[in-house]
Amino acid sequence: MRGAMELEPELLLQEALESVEAAQSYRRELGHRLEGLREARRQIKESASQTRDVLKQHFNDLKGTLGKLLDERLVTLLQEVDTIEQETIKPLDDCQKLIEHGVSTAEDLVREGEIAMLDGVGEENEKLWSFTKKASHIQLDSLPEVPLLVDVPCLSAQLDDSILNIVKDHIFKHGTVASRPPVQIEELIEKPGGIIVRWCKVDDDFTAQDYRLQFRKSTSNHFEDVYVGSETEFIVLHIDPNVDYQFRVCARGDGRQEWSPWSVPQIGHSTLVPHEWTAGFEGYSLSSRRNIALRNDSESSGVLYSRAPTYFCGQTLTFAVFVNGKEMTNQLPAVTSGSTVTFDIEAVTLGTTNSEGGNFKLRVTISSNNREVVFDWLLDQSCGSLYFGCSFFYPGWKVLVF
Repeated sequence: MRGAMELEPELLLQEALESVEAAQSYRRELGHRLEGLREARRQIKESASQTRDVLKQHFNDLKGTLGKLLDERLVTLLQEVDTIEQETIKPLDDCQKLIEHGVSTAEDLVREGEIAMLDGVGEENEKLWSFTKKASHIQLDSLPEVPLLVDVPCLSAQLDDSILNIVKDHIFKHGTVASRPPVQIEELIEKPGGIIVRWCKVDDDFTAQDYRLQFRKSTSNHFEDVYVGSETEFIVLHIDPNVDYQFRVCARGDGRQEWSPWSVPQIGHSTLVPHEWTAGFEGYSLSSRRNIALRNDSESSGVLYSRAPTYFCGQTLTFAVFVNGKEMTNQLPAVTSGSTVTFDIEAVTLGTTNSEGGNFKLRVTISSNNREVVFDWLLDQSCGSLYFGCSFFYPGWKVLVF
């Protein structure tokens, strides 16, 4: 009993230490979750603030545009009123001038007649004779025709208040607020010198016609387009190793022109060194990043190898082939312009020598155009990394490796 009692303090101390460590770990985990909550809160607050600004700006722009359109329409209608008024008043003005001229002629004739009659009647009265002669030449029974009011334009404005209901219906349906974008980035997979970006729909009611992928360095303020199309996966090349990049994607609904809101940006990077071809091989020229090789017209029968053993078992090695020469065939479909050939290698058996010779076996899978060839590669010793190479018989072939 005394031995058990002597060990008890040590056991209690050990248990206390374990409890303290568990509490510390628990506290750290709770701290991580609090930070996650802060990030979630910040995303909601910032996106809500940005959405408010976008809505206010959009509707202010709409009000300005609608006001301008209404003003332009008012000016057009007022000009139509002016035109109709001027064109229909002119005949009345002409008729008025004719009537006023007739009134003036009649008044002159009345005055002359009254004077002539006051002088009396006699053969010697020349005024009365002259007046009678003058009056006989004036058509006192010819009156100009004045149009009836029913025949004269009576301007009015036809304003259909139903436009208010139409506009109101459109305004009430204009714009939506979404709690989340219809597409989100699902996975970022690092590749040598590149990152595979995969995305998916998160809104089942949204029918996507096209997707648009953008990326930027985390130190940059400008996103740039890298893909627009109907696929939900794309490999972004020219990625510098150990540098953070941000990716975001949006979608365009079926039959629509505008793009959806952007997905939540995701940060990714690649720790894998980009594949490069060895420079200086006769018959080959390389791109600036040395990941694209072009077989030129120089005579060369050598194999072009990678600059370093940057291919590791378990990775996928892809050759995108651009052909400007004669088709070449192998056990796979013909390699033509735009073809991609991938190599996947995995260790199958390690250790003891097998009956086929060799101490190690690698299973190699070569794929192209949805077909593949599989064979086992026997080695005398294990290897963690491999060189790769290619050779062209015809000039004009170009290959990109990633």
